[in-house]
Order: sequence, then structure tokens, then C-alpha cells
Amino acid sequence: MAATRLIALHINKGKTVAQCLADRTDYSQNAAKTEDGKYISSYECDPKTADEEFLLTKRQYQHITGRQQKNNIIAYQIRQSFKPGEITPEEANQVGYETAMRWTKGKHAFIVATHIDRSHIHNHIIYNSTSLDCTRKFKNFFLSGLAVQRLSDMVCIEHGLSIIEPKPYRERIKRTTFPRKRTKRDELCAAIDQILKKKPKDFSDFVLQLSELGYEFKDGKQPAFRHSGEKRFIRLRSLGEGYSQEDIIAILSGKSVQKASRASNQVHTQREFNLLIDIQAKMAEGKSAGYERWAKKYNRKEAARTVCLLKEKGIGNYEELTALTEQLSHRFAELSDTIKANEKRMVEIGALQTHINNYSRTRPVYEAYRKSGYSRKFFEEHREEIQLHKAAKQAFDQLPDKKVPSRKTLNEEFYRLSAEKKKAYAEYRQVRKDMQEYLTAKQTVEHILGIDRKKREEKEKQREEENRQ
Repeated sequence: MAATRLIALHINKGKTVAQCLADRTDYSQNAAKTEDGKYISSYECDPKTADEEFLLTKRQYQHITGRQQKNNIIAYQIRQSFKPGEITPEEANQVGYETAMRWTKGKHAFIVATHIDRSHIHNHIIYNSTSLDCTRKFKNFFLSGLAVQRLSDMVCIEHGLSIIEPKPYRERIKRTTFPRKRTKRDELCAAIDQILKKKPKDFSDFVLQLSELGYEFKDGKQPAFRHSGEKRFIRLRSLGEGYSQEDIIAILSGKSVQKASRASNQVHTQREFNLLIDIQAKMAEGKSAGYERWAKKYNRKEAARTVCLLKEKGIGNYEELTALTEQLSHRFAELSDTIKANEKRMVEIGALQTHINNYSRTRPVYEAYRKSGYSRKFFEEHREEIQLHKAAKQAFDQLPDKKVPSRKTLNEEFYRLSAEKKKAYAEYRQVRKDMQEYLTAKQTVEHILGIDRKKREEKEKQREEENRQ
């Protein structure tokens, strides 16, 4: 269950951009937190010099575009925390890398540092606000925090990890949206919701309990409330659906149910198909007879609506619906495998390009090292360059034909894979949406036909047989 947060890193007062970048990257790569750097990975940069490389791209951005940085955002950080005991540090780093690659679309350099010093393993993903081609900046769009959370959930699901249930999504949306000033009507709605949860006996009891919260009631043609100290009354009918006197009386008598609060309604999205209510389970929880009547009516309406929608889409029977859901599930798996394969190859190309650059840059130093008779003194003076050169040669030796492709060939392959991934991802989103919708419709149809009951009975028989054995 990954809890994810997007943070914009600003320039601290009294410090330079270089100092701020160094502070952020040094903290994330703390040796005590990452087991001496064992759980650190990067894309298009060296973790040891990431701050300097980030700073270089910003200078090149200014030189290429001629534009000055308008804001003081120098980089972005994604914090990704996992449920204790659910994931290993290696897999956590891999999940963080995949999340960063999909989020930046391979256009921004980043480092992923996995910290293991807490009970919960967590990632610090820092990516440069300037793109790799030094021509643009990352745009922190509206609800970007929610978008990265959902992307993180998608990656976690693909790795078989648990995710945060839909209910906390509403809480996360509230944190990412701009705060709206709480009005007197919002406070009255919240007070009404609070009293209705206590299940008053009748409307008089409801008014009495609301008066204990400081609200004065005005009866008449337009019932209204006002809080102590307020000048004007607020009419119930002005609060919206579910808050009129008739609606409240219907809820108290059991003829209707209390609807979600205003905040929940603002972020709730209606799906094309809805799951039916398990009435028996709800009645076992202690729901009233009024709720049972409402649930039966809701199920009848939803079942009829589902059948009509399926007919409009040309699906005439359960077998066709089953075949369609299987087809969508199969296509979804194919697209998911294609996208993963493309991303994996793009990561390999990025690593190979880095090795090629390091090899060309350190070749004169390594030749001088060889001419010195592999002098230990020379090695100590140029340790980093020599190690980078050796690592590049080792990577080249692991190639299938040990032939290093040209930069042009790698760039062409990278952009081809990127285009294929973009095309596949557009279909992937649509197929995923259709698959989820039709699976919901399939469950509804199974409930209508009694297939779900047969499945439950079969599962119960299997459990009984296993218990006997």
C-alpha cells in the first residue's frame, strides 16, 4: 500500500541553487539510510554528480531559450512509502524507478533512493525540473499530486502490492485541491449530517438535538435554521438535494437513506455500470426495514439500467458479455506487457547511452593509466574516471554480439519505442476503462441470473470438503 506525495523543491533563502540541489540529493543518498548506496538508481545522470548535472541543464536552458527562471522551483521530489513488511528494498527501488520513468516520460533526469532506516520502506525520487533537451520546464499542473498517486497505485498493482482503498482517495483529493472557504451553509449541512447519524426518533427530536449545537429553528412555509450569533436564517430548501424538510423526514422514517455529504458529492464520479447492493449482508449489519425496501428498489432500477445499456451496446446474452470481458482482459494484458517491454528497453538504452558517454569521456585517462603501467598512484588520482571506464567496458562485453551500437541508432530506437508506447498507452487506458465497466456489468448480470449465488454455494461446498479432509 504505497502512500505517494509530490513535493516541489524551492530555493532556500540565503542559499544558491547549487547548494540547495546538493542538500536535497545528499540527504536522499544518505549512506546510513540506503545501505551505503546499495539501493540507489538513476536515469540519465550519475547519483554522485546529480546535483551538478541538474545545475548544468539549467544553465543550458537559459543559454538555449534565453529565458530566465520565473519561479524558484529547482526540482521535484516524489515520496513513496510502502506498507511495512510487504516489499523488499530491491523491489521498492524498482517500483520507484518505474513510477518515475512513467511520470517523467523519460524526459527528465532523476534519482531513486530507497530508505530502509524506518519500519516502512520508502523512496525519495528527485527529478530535475528542466528537461533533458534543456528546452522546457516540468509543468506542475492542477491535481498533479493526485495524478502521481494514481500512477503509483497502477505500478503497485502491476507488482502485486496493495493500494489505498477508494475511500482515502476522497481525502487525498481534498488535500490536493485548492482549499475552499467553508460557508455557513456547509456548517449547517455538516451539523444536519451529524444529527442524522444519531437517528433521532422524529423531526421534533431532530430539531431538539440540532438546537443543542446552537441552532435556532423557524417553522413555517419555509423551515429554516440559524446559528446563535447569526442574523439571517438559512432555509432548508436552499441547502440542496437531501436537506429539505421532506427529505429529512423521509430519512428519519426509513423511507430514504442519508446521502453522502457535500464534500463527498463534489469528488464522486458516477460509473456507467454500478454494482448491486448485497441486501442480506447489509441486513446482517443491522440495517432497518426502510433500508431494505430502498435497496430492493435500487437493485431493480440498476439491474434494468444495466440490461438496457448492454442492449444498446449490442450485447444480447450472458455468454457474449463473458466473451467480451475475457477479450478485453486478454487485450489489457497484451498492452500491459508491450508497455512494460518498451519501458524496459528504453531504460536499457538510457543506461547504454550513459556508458557510451562515460567511455568516450574517460578514454584518454584510461589510456594514460595503461601507459603508466597501471600505476597505483595514477589510479588513486583518477579513481572515478577509471572505474567509470571499466564499468562501460564491462557493459559493452555483456552485449549479445559485443558490438556497441552508434548513438544515432540508439536515439532512433528510443524515439521509436517511445512512439509505440504512447500509441499503446492510449489504447491501454481505454481498454482498462472498458474492462472495468464490463466486469462490473458482468457481476450485476450474474446477480440477476443467480449465477453469483451458485458460485458462492460451490465455494462453500469446497470449504466444507477441505475442512473434512
